[in-house]
Amino acid sequence: MSAKAFKDSTIFVTGGAGFIGSAVIRHLLDETGAFVVNIDKLTYASNQHSIPQATPARYLLVKQDIREALPVRRLFETYQPAAVMHLAAESHVDRSIDGPSEFIQTNIIGTFTLLQETLRYWREAASPLRKVFRFLHVSTDEVFGSLGRDGLFSELSPYRPNSPYSASKASSDHLVRAWYETYELPTIISNCSNNYGPYHFPEKLIPHIIIKGLAEQALPVYGDGQNIRDWLYVDDHARALRLVVEHGRPGETYNVGGRNERTNLYVVEQICALLDSKLPLDSGPRKRLISFVQDRPGHDRRYAIDASKLERELGWEARETFETGLEKTVQWYLANRTWWQSILKNGYDTSRLGLGKIAAQP
Repeated sequence: MSAKAFKDSTIFVTGGAGFIGSAVIRHLLDETGAFVVNIDKLTYASNQHSIPQATPARYLLVKQDIREALPVRRLFETYQPAAVMHLAAESHVDRSIDGPSEFIQTNIIGTFTLLQETLRYWREAASPLRKVFRFLHVSTDEVFGSLGRDGLFSELSPYRPNSPYSASKASSDHLVRAWYETYELPTIISNCSNNYGPYHFPEKLIPHIIIKGLAEQALPVYGDGQNIRDWLYVDDHARALRLVVEHGRPGETYNVGGRNERTNLYVVEQICALLDSKLPLDSGPRKRLISFVQDRPGHDRRYAIDASKLERELGWEARETFETGLEKTVQWYLANRTWWQSILKNGYDTSRLGLGKIAAQP
């Protein structure tokens, strides 16, 4: 990749202090010439230490809720971005089951507000910028619902969201598509499979199991452990998003998947094996710590992405298999204990969420 891409251009990344957003920013700083403005509300899952190569010459963090139109408008007026990569979202399914309101506010209302301010800016922009400008909305394969034993999600798959989280993302996808069709705003949508890798907040399966495995604690597996996910290494995803915002066609959707279908039980067992090989316990293999717990309500059985359109049209391919990516991920958590231990010390609650007891709304 050439560092000349986006040279002398500004890119807005919303949610850039989160897991995937920070990977995108690391990629942009390492592989392009862009100046990056990170617009992030800095919620519980954000971490300002996830972009170690950030310098004032190339990067600016702005603490901002995307639901607040006027401050967002001022950012557009001040920095004149050539692209918006929209990753700001509440994303944890279990949290959406217990407290859906925040997901509706951020994922739907936030996206609507951002679209409105982007449209205002784009309509008033000079002709050269109007021509190259892109709005990339980063979404999830969960909007398509659950697959049976066979088949893959494609860009033409019908939407059948089954959780408050996936319903909120489906809603935001539809808004983005409508702003392209109705107002001709040059939007693009991407739908990705399950991401994993460095800097992943501990509430998600892989870092959760790594950390509990290191502490020799029970390793919870939902239901029978046979739910299948298509795993995508986060750096592979970041490369894909850069290609989509640079070369993707407005109005199109691109699916991003790693072709790495694995059951949740297999994932947990592989983490146990890797930890055992690197830090064996005197008390025995960590696999004995696996505990099957009550399943998540509405737990989708299988996801799998067909990424052939992205591969064919933009030349992308995943560089990591699940096994090579997981090895890198486990090694990163072993080598960067300060990063995740600080999250635990700051009061992160590791207790079980998502059992269907919806929190009372104010």
